[in-house]
Amino acid sequence: MMDRTCCKFTSHQKLEIAKQEGAVAVANARKENVVEAIKEITKGGAHVGLDALGIKDTVLNSVLSLRKGGRHVQVGLTTSEEGGFVSLPVDLITASEIEFVGSIGNPHPDYRGLMSLISSGRLNPKRLVEREIKLEDVNAVFENMSQYNTKGFNVITKF
Repeated sequence: MMDRTCCKFTSHQKLEIAKQEGAVAVANARKENVVEAIKEITKGGAHVGLDALGIKDTVLNSVLSLRKGGRHVQVGLTTSEEGGFVSLPVDLITASEIEFVGSIGNPHPDYRGLMSLISSGRLNPKRLVEREIKLEDVNAVFENMSQYNTKGFNVITKF
């Protein structure tokens, strides 16, 4: 597990949530050069970058923010604008020995690191739940997600 988490958003509200959840640094992509900010904060680049949006700019920010030997994890699928394709700096990825990993969901059955964060009080999963919803509200949540209007997890608790 990582000791330090840096977050990049364009929403002030999401940056505040990231700080409350323990991010040591946040960067507003609308106001600053995120790649430079992360490289400065991490003294040379992040060990791991994660992109959950699949937008060209967010993928590139993650990859370009990595240090030599870093790992980019892509969990967000692309939008209709990207159509499944994002141009990447292949020469930089090769020369910097960056690993690019795709992941949908969490296929790893080992949760020791996550449970350690929870038991130590560094992570409170309940605060990450934006709201509990009914099954029939799922389509509205997907619509909100497509417009980037969600801030946390929406959990179906009413069937």
